[in-house]
Amino acid sequence: MKPIQMVDTKTQYLKIKNKVDAAILEVLDSAAYINGKAVVEFTNNLNNYVGSKHTIPCANGTDALQIAMMALGLQPGDEVITPSFTYIATTEVVALLKLTPVFAEVNKDTFCIEPASIKALITPKTKAIVPVHLYGHAAPMEEIMSIAKEHNLFVIEDNAQAIGCDYTFSDGTKKKTGSIGHIGCTSFYPSKNLGAYGDGGAIFTNDDTLAAAMKKIANHGQSVRYYHDVVGCNSRLDSIQAAILNIKIAHLDEYNVARQNAASHYNKAFANNPKIKTPFVAAYSNHVYHQYTLQLTGVDRDGLITHLTEKKIPAMIYYPVPGHKQKMFDSFGIGNVDLPVTDELTTKVISLPIHTELDEEQLNYITSEVLNYLNN
Repeated sequence: MKPIQMVDTKTQYLKIKNKVDAAILEVLDSAAYINGKAVVEFTNNLNNYVGSKHTIPCANGTDALQIAMMALGLQPGDEVITPSFTYIATTEVVALLKLTPVFAEVNKDTFCIEPASIKALITPKTKAIVPVHLYGHAAPMEEIMSIAKEHNLFVIEDNAQAIGCDYTFSDGTKKKTGSIGHIGCTSFYPSKNLGAYGDGGAIFTNDDTLAAAMKKIANHGQSVRYYHDVVGCNSRLDSIQAAILNIKIAHLDEYNVARQNAASHYNKAFANNPKIKTPFVAAYSNHVYHQYTLQLTGVDRDGLITHLTEKKIPAMIYYPVPGHKQKMFDSFGIGNVDLPVTDELTTKVISLPIHTELDEEQLNYITSEVLNYLNN
């Protein structure tokens, strides 16, 4: 049996090696390392895939969130509602821009932000909502957009973990996550469903004015060289990464199906065990399984991780310390935030290996070792 990895980017690369290597060499031959043809081609292909009107490539997913908030003209002290149960980048940029993070509760089944919690947190200072499509499952965007419209708020989708996920509205129409809010942001970190071989990110919007503003901010605040209209930053997707991503985006649906098949194998194996709750999929969303995350009941989670480690099976806890309990936010005076679902989830979740290259032998071994521990 092949060694089991949490994410196997190397085997995935080997299957497209010839195409990727040729694309990289083409960039090297062109010497257009920044904003080259590959960037233009990938941006167009990504834009068509997501279904947004505008796509702005950038250096990473964290930059994407920062540029989005800068483009909205948010001012120090403005409040931004976002889940606490997410990777720190989502709220880190809020603090970086001297905005005020307001932590919302998440749904115990989907792990995504709870609309009722959003409503309860809105104040006159609230300016934006940042829902996170966590682990590959969509947040309830139809409800969120309705709340935002009622209160005149912006919505920035954090789509770093769910590219390719389909959202189905109550009227039956479908959109890709990242194309629903005023702005969508994503990451091409290597472990993502659409991962580069380095850093990368992108921003989506259907608003012409916001698109122009974000493109300018990402380029030192300039639209004409050496004429800087606003304070910006330097955030570019380099041509080599774009060339790699341009090969991989043609395989993205295939990659997501492979993840879904692996998740289905896990689901069937764990279906009858009362100590395991497998990932829930809401009627409005499919799931692209950036992570395959279980909830454990009556299980020594650390003991399970030790057992799996001894059996050479990796496992991870995403995320053991939620945002509202991170020291970096102490100065915001939010230590008394009451988020019981979030706090409980941090003690119950565990993520098993999920990627495009898992085979049946590996999946059978992983599931059998999990069940062996739980049944002893």
